[in-house]
Amino acid sequence: MKKYLIATTFLAGIAAAGVALADDDDCNVAMSNWQPREAVKAMAEAQGWSVRRIKTDDGCYEIDGRDAQGREIEVKVDPGTLAIVEMEYEDDDDDDDDDYGESRQNAAPAGSVAPPDNGLFTPGSKPVVKQ
Repeated sequence: MKKYLIATTFLAGIAAAGVALADDDDCNVAMSNWQPREAVKAMAEAQGWSVRRIKTDDGCYEIDGRDAQGREIEVKVDPGTLAIVEMEYEDDDDDDDDDYGESRQNAAPAGSVAPPDNGLFTPGSKPVVKQ
């Protein structure tokens, strides 16, 4: 019985620590001190960004759009000062589509490719395996 109590207490402590760490990048600004969305849009356009969407996330403004080079961006902005808290380029994600792009870059060239001249391959015959 004591083992279960200790394990439960330990797990609860870890969960509480995880929640505390997750709040590090949150904005803690009273709603009365928030800048209006129009100010956020004006700040983004001054940076050369095109704004697709402005929403709130973790107490911050979050801008979804494109930067001046046309890359998709997600920017977290402090609602009181309009300072950039966090900025991500959408191609920096660890999604599976990143692997897709790499595999296309490393694809075999189009057309016919001559086999290596090492004696293992003879045109018109099956490969020979030597041990």
